[in-house]
Amino acid sequence: MSELPSEKGAEVGRRIGVGLMYGLWKPRVLGSWRVPASGPLILAVNHSHNLDGPMVIGVAPRASHFLVKKEAFIGPLGRFMTSVGQIEVDRTSADRTAITRALGVLDNGGVLGIFPEGTRGEGDFASLRAGLAYFAVRSGAPIVPVAVLGSSERRGRLIKGLPPLRSRVDVVFGDPFEAGDGSGRRTRKALDEATERIQKNLAAHLDHARRLTGRPATGA
Repeated sequence: MSELPSEKGAEVGRRIGVGLMYGLWKPRVLGSWRVPASGPLILAVNHSHNLDGPMVIGVAPRASHFLVKKEAFIGPLGRFMTSVGQIEVDRTSADRTAITRALGVLDNGGVLGIFPEGTRGEGDFASLRAGLAYFAVRSGAPIVPVAVLGSSERRGRLIKGLPPLRSRVDVVFGDPFEAGDGSGRRTRKALDEATERIQKNLAAHLDHARRLTGRPATGA
C-alpha cells in the first residue's frame, strides 16, 4: 500500500499557511464554523488562481491534504509539499497511487481538498470532473463547498502573478452535503447523478458567496 500523507505534516502546513496568508493578504473567512470538527471530509474548492489552495490550507479550521498536479512537485517546492501532506496526482491518467492516498486520508478521518474543475479556470464550477463524485461516493464523506473570491481580481505590483499584497481575499465555507443518494451504489449512473448533485450544490454556494461578499459574477 502507498504511504499515506502525513497528518502531522498537514498540520505543520496549516500553521505555516496561517502565517503566510494572514501576513501577506487580508483573508476574510466566512462560515468556517460549518466545517465539521472531526471525521472524514472533502473540501471542494473553486479554482481561478494558484493562491486558492494555499489560502484554503491556511484559513481552514482543520489540516487538509490537497490533490495537486504533479507538475507542481518540482525541486524544493515539491519536497516541501510532500512533507506537509499534500498529494501529487497525474491528471493525464487514473493515478492509482494518488487515489489510494486520497482514500486513505478519508478512511483515517482526515480532510481531503479537491479542485473539482480539475484545472485553473474561471473558478465558477461550470465543468466538473468525475473524481470528486468518486471520492465522495466511495468514502461516504460529506462535501463542504468552498468559494475563494478575490484571488484573481487584480495583479500585484511587486509580484505580477499574485494578488496585491494586503488585498482582501474572501473564503466562504458552505454547509456540508452528501453526494450520494444513500444507496451506496458506485455504478456509472450513480456517479453521474452524484456529479450532477454536486455541481448544483457548488454552483448554488458560489452564487450565495458572491452575494454575501458583494463580489462580481466575473473576474472574482
